[in-house]
Amino acid sequence: MKAPALLGNARLPRWLLPAGWPERDGVPVLARIALEAGRVQSVRPASGPDEPDPEAWDLAGTLVLPGFVDAHTHLDKAFTLPRMKKVQPGLLGAIDAMLADRVHWSPADVHERAARGLQWAWECGTTHVRTHVDWWEPDTVPLAWPVMAELAQEWAGRVRLEQVSLIKLPLFEDAAQALRLARQVKATGPHALLGGFVHSTNWSENALRNLLVAAQACDLDVDLHVDEELNASAAGLQTTARILREIGFEGRVVCGHVCALAAQPEAEALATLDAVARAPITIVSLPATNLLLQDAVTGRTPRLRGLTLVKEARERGIPLLFASDNVQDPFCRLGSFDPVEALGTAALVAQLPDPFDDWSQALCRGDWLQRAPATAAPTLAGAKADLVLFTQADRHGWPSRSATRVVLREGRVTHGDAAPFLPR
Repeated sequence: MKAPALLGNARLPRWLLPAGWPERDGVPVLARIALEAGRVQSVRPASGPDEPDPEAWDLAGTLVLPGFVDAHTHLDKAFTLPRMKKVQPGLLGAIDAMLADRVHWSPADVHERAARGLQWAWECGTTHVRTHVDWWEPDTVPLAWPVMAELAQEWAGRVRLEQVSLIKLPLFEDAAQALRLARQVKATGPHALLGGFVHSTNWSENALRNLLVAAQACDLDVDLHVDEELNASAAGLQTTARILREIGFEGRVVCGHVCALAAQPEAEALATLDAVARAPITIVSLPATNLLLQDAVTGRTPRLRGLTLVKEARERGIPLLFASDNVQDPFCRLGSFDPVEALGTAALVAQLPDPFDDWSQALCRGDWLQRAPATAAPTLAGAKADLVLFTQADRHGWPSRSATRVVLREGRVTHGDAAPFLPR
């Protein structure tokens, strides 16, 4: 199908509109999005009916978002649940089940499952995926690590794939070993990041410091699993923020999960977030997995939930993203590599107001994963015409009825039925 030259009467989220955008009855007016050579040439208010144009689509108020970033996934584990026996509840039970299954992995097995996940991400409109890869031995590169590097090349130009070494914290206890691990990650290429699993069961401030110092020495960004628990004494996040300031860390650090904030006394949790706001930290919340794993006991309804303090983080200007996390593995039996599902879960659990106009940016801001994330208001103009059109949803109920969509890549339809928009 030929790419349209114009998307008329598009409903963009408020966060994506420039200051001074006109409103009608308190609602932003629709947008006129001009496309050229696979990019967005301009975004202007729709002033009225356009002249008939065979290369223009009339979206008639259809909701439009930029392509998604799925900032925290586990492609190496995806789709393993069907071959497992009973999994004990909770995070540690899921880890045990995964370790038992991992001995049967092969490069072909990991490649097939991860490629299936990337295909699903592509179809839903995601342009950027970050995956964590379990790394348990200090002297052996995990089987899945080179597979992800191969997939990053295979999917280049379609989905940007980054890989994070999910290394258990004790392996950084020795500073020389920490530096050697960081150098191995660095050698993988610019799409690789140093990561670690920071939890009260393996807690060591010395190891965490060595991890961050080694990343600094190798000019690596960092992505951590932090405080994925409801233990009020967990200190991973606050310690990370302090060490980053002490060493003058120049990269970007992503802290995923940080569930323990929700279990801590209010003053302590908010003081930690104040410190995070002064550090180069982005928080990634994983609603589905944390709801399933935290306070999980067989035969008992959970009393505590695992969602972190997303509203309080946003109030402090901390970059915040929602992501899919695990998909159909022992950590989460649900999921489809569609980050809109993650936001839908969060909208209910965290009682988020205005999911489309406000919180949808937590699916689209890939700059929040990069060094010196943009402080200026984001804009479509000049960007690739990678857009997602929600053909059945409206701004009041979104992300309800959001599964049916049209996906544009560089202005061309790659998924969905655009026939209703075509000139008649």
